[in-house]
Amino acid sequence: MQVTKSKVAGKGRRPTVDSVERVLAQAGDAWTFLIVREAFFGVKRFDALLRNLSIPPTTLTIRLKKLLDSGIFDRRQYQERPPRFEYHLTEKGLDLYPYIVTMMQWGDRWLDEGKGPPLLLVHKSCGKLSRPVLRCGKCDKPIRARDMTWRLGPGATP
Repeated sequence: MQVTKSKVAGKGRRPTVDSVERVLAQAGDAWTFLIVREAFFGVKRFDALLRNLSIPPTTLTIRLKKLLDSGIFDRRQYQERPPRFEYHLTEKGLDLYPYIVTMMQWGDRWLDEGKGPPLLLVHKSCGKLSRPVLRCGKCDKPIRARDMTWRLGPGATP
């Protein structure tokens, strides 16, 4: 995915490609997102992904190849005859965790049908239920959309 026209919004022109578009190009469709989610649940094998997601095998193969090629997963052989592999999140893949949690929290707030969240997060080090919060790296205040603005960064191509 690449947008070729300069985008106008707010106080000036936005870059023609931004990091959101780059992420969506690698991990943005529903199947890919669900495969990554399964990896965070500890699912590593092709057959388990097929079973858990009810995904067509060809679709799973294509998405796994894309995740491997983009460096989000790596593949490790666990059996020689026949050759079988597990798919593990790389550091790049593990860095998608906040994205997964944010999507989950949005769904808990807006799509719970009044039943409450279907999954609760427990922080391993303290053993307590946790609701992770996106915070400013400078002042430590929670980040909300209305509190933010933007400016071009060093990687921008206006």
